[in-house]
Amino acid sequence: MVFNGTWKVDRSENYDKFMEKMGVNIAKRKLAAHDKLKITIQQDGDKFTVKECSTFRTKEIEFTLGVAFDYSLADGTEVNGSWICEGDKLVGKFTRKDNSKELLTTREIVGGELVQTYSYEGVDAKRIFKKE
Repeated sequence: MVFNGTWKVDRSENYDKFMEKMGVNIAKRKLAAHDKLKITIQQDGDKFTVKECSTFRTKEIEFTLGVAFDYSLADGTEVNGSWICEGDKLVGKFTRKDNSKELLTTREIVGGELVQTYSYEGVDAKRIFKKE
């Protein structure tokens, strides 16, 4: 329940390099730097509802911990994977459908902020969100 609430992106670290490694073109990377992403998370036991709102799209997904699902990233990249809990951290392991490479994502609360980390092909990035 610690993740419940609406979180607005505050800052990013190495996000452009991460997107470049993911194959996102420069025009989309420039736009993504100003996407004004908001994530609303609602947890009910092992079930999560996550609503993402940005300048580009609004998308709502539901998932259950440990159960694989398909997802389309904002740039259109299709992935399949699942989230699990490791202590107070949500850990997502996803496989790209186009090249079978792994994308790892974590979400954790650090100092009252939601820190979302990404790791792909040796490139790590962070997006830090403040609670609204």
